[in-house]
Amino acid sequence: QVQLVESGGGSVQAGGSLRLSCAASVYPYSRACIGWFRQAPGKEREGVAAISPGSGITYYADSVKGRFTISRDNAKNTVYMQMNVLKPEDTAMYYCALGRAPYGGSCSLSIDFGYWGQGTQVTVSS
Repeated sequence: QVQLVESGGGSVQAGGSLRLSCAASVYPYSRACIGWFRQAPGKEREGVAAISPGSGITYYADSVKGRFTISRDNAKNTVYMQMNVLKPEDTAMYYCALGRAPYGGSCSLSIDFGYWGQGTQVTVSS
């Protein structure tokens, strides 16, 4: 049974930083792909960043490039997302998700993510 548990959310002022964690009970695929998504009230879910735990290759949405960094610790089955220079528009519920990159393809935010965590709230005040 795959379980994803997010942590690290909170409230910060604009310009501050937070580090989110996503702990997976297991990576069921050799081509596992972990993605971070966010959803603000009244808005559609948005992909933020993704990483292949196996290769370490990362992918970022344009809105967070240069501010967010996704990384992994395979010994702990954990993916982190360091969020710096936070803006009020980053306020959202953040979810991590696990999927499988296509054979011959790449881990990205557009693959099918079949497992989702419960989310952690990030609130950035101006």
